[in-house]
Amino acid sequence: MKTVEITGSSGPGADTDRDLISALSGAQAGRDRSVAYRTRRVVLTSLGVMQEQKAGRRRSRSVALASILLVALAVGPFVWRVVDDLIGGEHWEDLATQVTILVGFFFLAMLAAAIVAGWMRGKSQS
Repeated sequence: MKTVEITGSSGPGADTDRDLISALSGAQAGRDRSVAYRTRRVVLTSLGVMQEQKAGRRRSRSVALASILLVALAVGPFVWRVVDDLIGGEHWEDLATQVTILVGFFFLAMLAAAIVAGWMRGKSQS
């Protein structure tokens, strides 16, 4: 490696001149290479974090969609039964109609509680 010596300059600008000449002559290539390597590592790490966040959002969306589908399949028969009883001329005083309505309200309350709990958990993590 070739170094350049500055002779005869002694003053406040001498160090700056020496640094400038060594940078222009390529004497600081090792330092530049290490900075570039560290920058590359930081960028790749940030890319990995962004990809993990994107995968987490995709997973959350899939779980939410599956949960909605399962709740619809679980509550659907009860809703069908209540609507069928009420349209079919059954009376509110009938025990089967009352039980079906109570179970339907129970499932709706459980669904609402699960939604509120998920919303609160998501809000506390932000």
